[in-house]
This record gives sequence, structure tokens and C-alpha cells, in this order.
Amino acid sequence: MKLACASTAFDRALQSGDLTQLEWLDLCGRDLAADGVVCDVRHFPRRDDDYLAQVKKMAVDLGLTVAAVWSADFFSGDEAAMRACIALAGAIGAPLLSAPLQTETQTTWSAALERIGIATRLAKADNITLAVRNAAGTFATGTHDLGRLSKEADSAWLRYALDIAALDAASEPQDLLSKTVLVWHAHQTGEPEGDELPKTRRTLDVAAQFRGFLALEIAGGDASAVDVRAALQKWRTMLAEDLLGEAL
Repeated sequence: MKLACASTAFDRALQSGDLTQLEWLDLCGRDLAADGVVCDVRHFPRRDDDYLAQVKKMAVDLGLTVAAVWSADFFSGDEAAMRACIALAGAIGAPLLSAPLQTETQTTWSAALERIGIATRLAKADNITLAVRNAAGTFATGTHDLGRLSKEADSAWLRYALDIAALDAASEPQDLLSKTVLVWHAHQTGEPEGDELPKTRRTLDVAAQFRGFLALEIAGGDASAVDVRAALQKWRTMLAEDLLGEAL
């Protein structure tokens, strides 16, 4: 598993202007030494070709993989908005666009499925894989919902961005890994250490053999560099211990 810093962790600083997106990239590459990044569409101050090329080139120079683009409202946008978001992902070299499905209070399943069909058609045209993140209250909450989504959408361009800690108690996350292309984890600052972290431990136990990226964010989006550095170090330590345990 590789570790990516999601810009959602620094949402407050990025939204307020205390931190620019380019400064965030530099922080991830030089100070935090993350393997990759996940870029929230809200944090792009510009979307012109020159700026997007700068983001892509800066990530390359810093040794960062652009693991994915995140859009909280992708599936609720119109076709033009979907197309623009997919194009942004392609322009910065992100192979994945991750988003939650709409909520059950926003629309019906049949209407949501129709929008998913439009989204997968657009994604296929630009060779971007859509990675649905499970979230409470949406049409993708647990194992059953995601299985239904795969069956009824029936598209190779629709996969899972699994937030293991957010799955309902009845879910079996191991059953979802074959179609998982990204793993999310919302780190809680000030968490106690050791085995008192059941959600973190469950995520590690399920996804330890996952070869893609774990997108690490800080719950609340009010992270400091210290918070994210500590979270990344915790995950590096756990992954190393897990590998050592296997070797022994």
C-alpha cells in the first residue's frame, strides 16, 4: 500500500487562502514525503491549461503520484460539470476520479443510476476510472449497495474507493477488494495509540495487501502539517510492522 495525502485534510487552510494548492503540493513532496496526493476539485484556484500543466509538472518534479481527484458533488452535477471534472483529472495525470453517490433524500435510485450511466460514458471516453466512495446516507453505504451498483451500472469504468471505517457493521469489506482502486481513511487527530484504534486497525487488516493508494485525510479538514506528518508516520509504522510480522 502507498500513502497519499488528500487536500481535504487541509481544507480550511486552502479555502481561506492561508495555504495555496502549489504550497500544499510542495509540503506533501518535500516535508511530508508522501507517495502521492489526492486533489479536491474545490482547491484549484484556476482550471486553465497552463495552471493544470503546472500542477502536473510540479507533482512530477516532487516525485509525487497524482493518485486521484476528489469531487464531493460529481454525481449530482450536470453533464457539462461531469465532463469538466473528468477533463481536469486527465489534465493533471490522475487515473481516478473519486466521489460519493447522491443521497437517498436527493434523488431516486433509478434517477441516480441514469446519472451514473452518463458519468461512466464520459469517463470511458477520457480513460478515467470513477471510484465511488461509500458514505452513510448515500446509495453506496455498504457491501450490498456497492454490489448492486456494480451489477446494475455494469461498467468497467466504475470501481470502489473504499472507506473501510465508514462501512456499516453488516458489510464484509474483503468482498469488495477485487474492485477497489483506492482506499480512504479519515484520521482523527489526538487518537490514542495502539490497539485502541479499532477503525484504523480494521482498515489496515483489510487493506494491508492492497497495492494501490490509501488516501489519508484529517477529519474536519483543519489539519496542520504536524497532524498529517504524525498520521503518515503512524501508517508507515503500522505497515512496516505488518510486513515484519509476515516475514517472521
